[in-house]
Amino acid sequence: MSLPRPSVILTHESDLDGLLSGLLLVRLARHLFSEEVTLQAWNYQGWRNRQMTEPAAWVSDFTFEARLDRLNWVVMDHHVTSSRPTQARLIHDPTRSAARLVYDVCCEAGIGTPALDRLVQLTNVGDLWLSKDPDFDVALDYAGMVKEYGFWNLHHVIGGDPERLLDHPLLEVMAVKRRVENPIGYTWCASHVEEVSPEVGVVNTTLGDTNLIVHQLLDRGATPFRVLVTLFPKANRTMVASFRSLNGEALAVASRLQGVGHPN
Repeated sequence: MSLPRPSVILTHESDLDGLLSGLLLVRLARHLFSEEVTLQAWNYQGWRNRQMTEPAAWVSDFTFEARLDRLNWVVMDHHVTSSRPTQARLIHDPTRSAARLVYDVCCEAGIGTPALDRLVQLTNVGDLWLSKDPDFDVALDYAGMVKEYGFWNLHHVIGGDPERLLDHPLLEVMAVKRRVENPIGYTWCASHVEEVSPEVGVVNTTLGDTNLIVHQLLDRGATPFRVLVTLFPKANRTMVASFRSLNGEALAVASRLQGVGHPN
């Protein structure tokens, strides 16, 4: 596969899919061009305000949009998009995580490994929320590490080497939190849901994996709402709203607030 030499690699800061796809792109650039390309990780608010001025870039785990449609830009992503590239190269599949899409390119370049095979599979299961997969709980433990410890903290701990995430000791912490905190958090949340509209409710959260708890509330029919919202205050005094559903309703509601993401 012929790819342009990137000036920068841009990825999503807030989850495992962004971390792993970004690290894989750094490795791919090193393999193809024998140089270290700067990795930048962005949250959604910062991403909205970022100026796209580089002559060439690789982007992962961000929705393709018109401002990314630039010559010598490559976007590898799986979020729903209505934009179509005229200059950029878009590698897109809603049924595969960004890490999976990037890793396919890495394997084509001959730099796949058994450890990466496993990591990418777990990332795919967690990011696409494949709750019937036998590795679903473990996949959420891996995803939880990024949310618990932060993108750059984990990046420093593993020295930018993605294989060092596999079977990392911090997974023991995540497994204990899953077993202990999630049931406590679920019990609290089930009795603290406030109506926004007949279809949308806000879940007040305390402990545990919020995404999993909200999914369980929906899956078990614990509330009458088809879409549940959770709110997260950020250090810069902004508030992040996260929407979840079971049958594709979440994205439609989030879109009214200029939000993006997966259907559920």
